[in-house]
Amino acid sequence: MSTRLLVVDDDPLVRSALVLMLGGQPDVEVVGEAVDGLDALRKVDELRPSVVLMDIRMPRMDGLEATRALHTRPDPPHVIVLTTFDADEHVVGALGAGADGFLLKDTPPPQILEAVRAVADGDPMLSPSVTRTLIERLRTDAGDDRADAARARLAVLTDREQDVALAVGRGLTNAEIARELHLSVPTVKAHVSRLFDKLRVTNRVQIAICVHDAGLV
Repeated sequence: MSTRLLVVDDDPLVRSALVLMLGGQPDVEVVGEAVDGLDALRKVDELRPSVVLMDIRMPRMDGLEATRALHTRPDPPHVIVLTTFDADEHVVGALGAGADGFLLKDTPPPQILEAVRAVADGDPMLSPSVTRTLIERLRTDAGDDRADAARARLAVLTDREQDVALAVGRGLTNAEIARELHLSVPTVKAHVSRLFDKLRVTNRVQIAICVHDAGLV
């Protein structure tokens, strides 16, 4: 089954390049384009994509606000934020809004395609520079109160759910977690869904942040 992709960017040249690059793949179907966040919300309702490539800076409604709005809806698509900026506030803002990935626009095309495939399969994808930014932000913001709060959140998990959460915190994919814990991939996905509910998060990166805050990775 192919991944249904919506491309959201106010620059028509960027949209055309992404559609040309990704639309020719046998496992990716570009179902539409949107010019800003408001247009993206309408197109998601109309076209039901499974993955959205979302720019941040756009008129009327930016990508962060659109991502946040999408994640208030039942069964939202996965969102990869694609931007020219990797400033702290953009990274943390995007992940806090519920984005499943954060890539810079100078990311090589094969890595953008890899990110679309990974996110469609339930795995997060961050550019290396973004990962470094996020880790540095975590180190800067870390404190006893934050660590205690993270440990309290993790304490409500079962032993197996904690195993899965720690594996997510180490950056393992669903398939890698399944092999390490001797589980099926659907079982891992079910555990991750329960982690979303119990930890009150919207993506795997937020699970990883909680694990890191608790000092367990």
